Amino acid sequence: MSIPKSVVITGASSGIGRALAIEYARRGATLGLIARRSQLLDELAAALPVASYCYPVDVRDAGGLSEAAQDFVDRAGCPDIVIAGAGVSAGTLTADPGDSGVFEEILSINVTGMMRTFQPFVDLMRGQRRGVLAGIASVAGFRGLPGASAYCASKSAAITYLESLRLEMRQHGVRVVTICPGYVVTPMTAVNPYPMPFMIDADRAARIIADAIASGKRFHVLPWQMALVGWLLRHLPRPVYDAVFMRAPRKPRRSET
Repeated sequence: MSIPKSVVITGASSGIGRALAIEYARRGATLGLIARRSQLLDELAAALPVASYCYPVDVRDAGGLSEAAQDFVDRAGCPDIVIAGAGVSAGTLTADPGDSGVFEEILSINVTGMMRTFQPFVDLMRGQRRGVLAGIASVAGFRGLPGASAYCASKSAAITYLESLRLEMRQHGVRVVTICPGYVVTPMTAVNPYPMPFMIDADRAARIIADAIASGKRFHVLPWQMALVGWLLRHLPRPVYDAVFMRAPRKPRRSET
């Protein structure tokens, strides 16, 4: 497995993004850490044994991401890996106009934010004919779940976007990797009031993700048990799926938390 010299990560202040920063620091990579919460970024960087550059930027801010990318390239060169890990989750109901803004926020961060994360690095990577763009999608993108329309839609869109990008970038020597975690112990899953099978901790998830990227995977589901569940979900006939999942437990809405 190749060892990256430099990695840029969005969503680095908590959850999977933070765990990935710690894992890549353990592997000796110089890091570019991007997230909205500057204090958490600074605390993380101070605890890491490698050079780490912090950028308190929202992934909806295209200009801020472009400036952060340029600063990192000036300091550390073209990154070997860029990981779009920023994401948000909340229950949403189409019937409630109050959820419209939440719906738009989830799609903007989870989908458009992923594109904006990659955009400043694409030309540089193409020019050097190397690099990896990795996006954190989710098993939730395989099928729709009641009460999670925005989140499921965003992760489904992320999967399809990454596939399109993979085809665009392959001829330029740039790899695109789609990562689909199941349940991982993070602040995002901490609010879910229902059983979460095959849940793994964030440190283990980060190791699996980093290994999958290093091994040349194009698409990876973790843990392996969720890969089997995901395959089953994608192949269940619609009448069967509807009957089984129409009363599934629902993700809390922001008004309920």
